Formats: sequence, structure tokens, C-alpha cells
Amino acid sequence: MQTTRIKVGGAALNQTPLDWSGNQAHILQAIHQAQQDSVSILCLPELCISGYGCEDAFHSEGVSEMAFQMLLKIIPHTKDIAVAIGLPIYSNQVVYNAIAWVCDGSLKGLVAKQFLAGQDLYYETRWFKPWPRQKVQPFINRQQIIPLGDLIFDLAGIRVGFEICEDAWVADRPAGRLAAQGVDIILNASASHFAFDQLRTRRKIVEEGARSTNTVYIYSNLLGCEAGRIIYDGTVLIASGNQGMLAESCRFSFHDFVLTTAEVDLGINRLQRRKNIHYQPTGEPTENVITCPFTWDNLSASLSSKEKNHRLFQQENLSHFEEFTRAVTLGLWDYLRKSCSQGFVVSISGGADSATVAVLIYLMVELALKELGWKSFTQKLKYLSWLPDKEKWDISQLMSHLLLTVYQASNHSSETTYNAAKQLCASIHARFLQFNISDVVTSYTAWLEEVVERPLSWEQDDLALQNIQARARGPSVWLLANTYGALLLSTSNRSEAAVGYATMDGDTCGGLSPIAGIDKAFILRWLKWMETEGAFSVGPLPILKLITAQEPTAELRPLDSKQSDEEDLMPYPVLDAIERLAIRDRKMPLQVWKDLQLQFSNSQPYTTEQLALFVERFFQLWSRNQWKRERYAPSFHLDDENLDPKTWCRFPILSGGFSEELKQLHAALENEA
Repeated sequence: MQTTRIKVGGAALNQTPLDWSGNQAHILQAIHQAQQDSVSILCLPELCISGYGCEDAFHSEGVSEMAFQMLLKIIPHTKDIAVAIGLPIYSNQVVYNAIAWVCDGSLKGLVAKQFLAGQDLYYETRWFKPWPRQKVQPFINRQQIIPLGDLIFDLAGIRVGFEICEDAWVADRPAGRLAAQGVDIILNASASHFAFDQLRTRRKIVEEGARSTNTVYIYSNLLGCEAGRIIYDGTVLIASGNQGMLAESCRFSFHDFVLTTAEVDLGINRLQRRKNIHYQPTGEPTENVITCPFTWDNLSASLSSKEKNHRLFQQENLSHFEEFTRAVTLGLWDYLRKSCSQGFVVSISGGADSATVAVLIYLMVELALKELGWKSFTQKLKYLSWLPDKEKWDISQLMSHLLLTVYQASNHSSETTYNAAKQLCASIHARFLQFNISDVVTSYTAWLEEVVERPLSWEQDDLALQNIQARARGPSVWLLANTYGALLLSTSNRSEAAVGYATMDGDTCGGLSPIAGIDKAFILRWLKWMETEGAFSVGPLPILKLITAQEPTAELRPLDSKQSDEEDLMPYPVLDAIERLAIRDRKMPLQVWKDLQLQFSNSQPYTTEQLALFVERFFQLWSRNQWKRERYAPSFHLDDENLDPKTWCRFPILSGGFSEELKQLHAALENEA
């Protein structure tokens, strides 16, 4: 009788674009671990040999050639296992996003992606060509002739087919056709970005793919911050027919790879197909079915019942606060080591944004140490010049070297923010420096007063006097970062980016802006959560009460002016609501105003005139400050409401500023009055 019980697996990999040796090492580690775990079929992520984020380097023939040469080095390590490995393939003068099917030490075929991702974060249509359905052609490389195209593989009676990432997200997904050709197992090699609630959608796609086709469905995603902006959560999902989800990986791992396995019974799915009156097989094998000799081991008795139960599906449901914490800490970890920085520098203000960035670095160290242990932790950071060779440090020693903070006071800084910054840094063991920029600011203003032949005043020169303080802090903090070989982090958030509430070359200084993809209202709620509940396995940080008790302020005007961010702009919940309506939903000022009236009709006492003023202010500031968003440091993508003009939200630097649309808003307001 033919074997129907087999062991399958998927591996999430933390790869880096064009890091050929590093990517190969992670692939081999995953394959070797799968072999040790008696896995017969292994699915690896999309473009895992080259890295997904190679961008325009995919246009180079050399990149595809190097990827294929790395594949040839991997193939000898696939004894007694069949592996799906993603790579770019150059054929007939174009590049395809492909999967190499390697079976027991032999390359059997190349499957090309049919539906390319071409919206929002994705630009696959810029680099690759989609593969036509049912087409197969030879791929020739150094006298090797390999079938390339829309292929199915028959491994001694067990058929395997593919959906490559976007293939599964379209209405006419290949899964139905594969099932009609007798496919037992569908592999989905993916590179799908992290965003809040994205896991829920992936689960539905995988479970429905398995249920509707009565197949085993294996989904493998990338892991970590691969190329600088996108964070991959490392999801691996294995589902089967009407049994539903069988296995799911833990996400946001600090390891180089995560292997997830499940034992599946293909006979159950075949029985369900026979019983399904709607199942219509397409008949005998066609030219797109490749026969692969393979020896199956009967694994029905290979695992004890205890081990089987241990490997069963355990669903991980994280709150948005926990997801944010895990995603950004993993992103910071990868950015640190992949950029070979000696640590981080943060200009700490005692306010919410810089506190958030500093705490996330502390959580990064805590979470990485807990998962990896000291030996693996130091191995991954072995390039650090200050890390001890043999001595085992505690987190306070690590943090004092890894995070350098500096509080740069002006004449308008308060004791409240100074004490908050100093005590927070002491609580998370960060090194804390302080100095006063007043003399620097005075020298700049005195020089300008001499040039313009008049004194500068807050009544006449408010913006200039505010900005010079923020800019005076920039050179000093850059000097610190350069001196220590550290990565300077900007602390701007998405709400400020939307309206340009930032000083270019001042508080925007940095090589990475880790929270520029998240709004201020969320950050304030996250800080309160960290103060009272805290991240899993770390716990709360009560010291954050010093931050959450404050009203957000830039502290750039004299203290007696009682400057606050929301007075300068508008209430953050309103600002964020307008941003979503105007930018995410693409609504014009009049409709945004009408929607706001419904949204805030009961919760806040805003008049229609106030709401109209907020809408007008937003659209004007949004239009004027696109140039600032173009100059922001790279930021992490955390939800699908990003404002990054390089990867998500494009807008002209010069525009009419919605002047006609705002006239319509004013007319509607007058009619209502």
C-alpha cells in the first residue's frame, strides 16, 4: 500500500539581500534540522537565496546567475528530502520570481510565480515578469536543461504543487487547478510584510486553501528586518483539509531560522475528495507533471503520542501592543547587526517619543537574551568591539554600552523633562549624558541679529527661534554617534510626519526612524500599557509614569508660554482620524469634515467650526510638508497606513494644496451656520 502518512515542514529564514554566504548558511541550517527531524518535504520562503529586497539589483543578470550558483551548492545537502527554495531566474532575457524544487540531491524543476505583487510596498512588476498559466519551457544553464514554468511534481505517487505568495491572494488562485490535477500538497513560499492583524488574513488563506482543495497546505514566510524597512514576522502555517490548522510557528524570533513541522495523513484528504460531489479531476498527467523518484519512510510509528501532541497547532494571538513591541525590537536587532553599528544613540528629551525608542532598545536586549541565551546572543553580535570574549555580562552592563542617551537642555527645558529622562535611562541602564545648548543657540541668534540689524523676538520670529534650538542639537548628537560608531535614531512619529511638526536637521537627525510608521495616539497608549502591564516575559516599567503624566510638548518656547503639541496642532486623536480619512481613505476635505462630525459627535465636545479648522489645518500642513517626509530617515512598516513616500504613500512635493476643495468646505460651513 502506498505511504500516505508523511512528515512535512516549513522554515522561516532571516535573510539579507545579496548576502550570499549568510543566506546559504541559514538555508543549510534549516535543511539539516529538517533532515534530523525526519521531514520529507520542506518549504522555504520566497527568494530566500538572493533575499527578497534586492530592488533594482534584480535587473542584473549577475544576481540571478549568482543565485543559481548558490543553489547548485545547496543541492548536494538535500539527501532524502525534497525542498522548495526561492530564487530569481534569468531566462529568455527576463527575470522570473521562481521556486527551485530540489529532490534527494537533484534539481527537478523551476516553478515561476504567476501573479506578481505590484501595489503598496511591492514592486515585483518592476523587476519580474508573470508566468503564463500552464506554460512550460526548458531552462538552460551550463548544459543543464531544466523544466521551467507552471509545474507539478509527482514524488512516487504523492503530488506537490505551488502557490507563491501573491498567487494565493488573488481571486483566481492556482490552488483549485492544482487539486483538480491530483495535487496532495500545496507549498506557498512567501515574503509577506508584517502589519497589524495580517496573521488573521494569512490563517484564512491557508485554512481555506487546504479546506477547499482537500490538500495539505504549507506556508513559509521570511523573518526579521531583511532590507531595512519591511519587517517579516516569520510565520509558518501548516493546514490540512477539513482538519484545519495543524501547526503554527512562534513569530518574531531572534534566531536565524525557525522550523515548524507536522505529521500529515494524505489518505484523509483523498477520501474527502472521493466523497465530494463537486470534485472534478482533470484526467491523466500532462506535460507539466514532473516525475521525481523518491523513497517514502512510513512515519506513522516514528513519533510518540506525546511528541505528536507537542507538535500540534498552538495558536498565538498577540495584542497590537505586543505585536508592536515584538516587531520593532526585532527590527532594531536586525538593523543593528546588519549595519554593523556599535550601538545606538538617542537624543532623549524626557517626552513620549524618545522614551518609546529608548524603552524599545531595552526590550530588544531583554527579549533577545531570553530567547537566545548569552552564547548565541554574543555570537550574533561578535563584531562589537566592546563585547567581552569570555565574561558573561548582565543586562545593565550590556545596556550601558549598547545605548547612549543625551539630554540637551536649552533655556526652555524644564526640570520635569530632565528628571523624567534621567530616571528613565537609569531604570533601563542606558548611559546618560547631559549638556546645555543655550550658548550655541545664543551665538547663532547673535550672529543673525547682527546680519539683519535687529533683535529677534518671539512675537516676530517664533518659528525661527524654535527651530534653531532643535537644529543646534543636531551636530552634537551626530558627533556622539560618529565618535562611538553608533547608529543615531530619530524619534519622529507618524502624526508629526503627516503635518510636518518636526525640525529638519534637528529632531529628524538619524539613520533610522523606528517609530515614524506609527501614530502618536498609539504611542501614548503603548507607553501606558508598558507602565502598567508590560511586554510578555518582561513585565511593566512603572518608571514610565514620569512620561505618561506629562502633556506632550516640544519645549521650544519660553516655559511661561506653556507650549503643548496639541495646542500647536490639534488633539492627536482628531489628527490621526483626519489622517486616516484623508490619506488612507483618500477623502476630500468636505467629506472628511462630515465624517469627523459623526465620529466625534458624542465622545468629544468639538464644534463644527473647530472640526472644520482642524481639517483645513491638516490639509494645508500635509501639502506644505511633503518635502519633509521625503527626507525622513528610513522607518519600519508597522501597519497599512504608512506615510513613507518611498514605499507606500506618494504625493507631489509641489501642489495646489487643496485650495479649491477647502473653499467647498468653507462654503458648506457657512451654509450650515
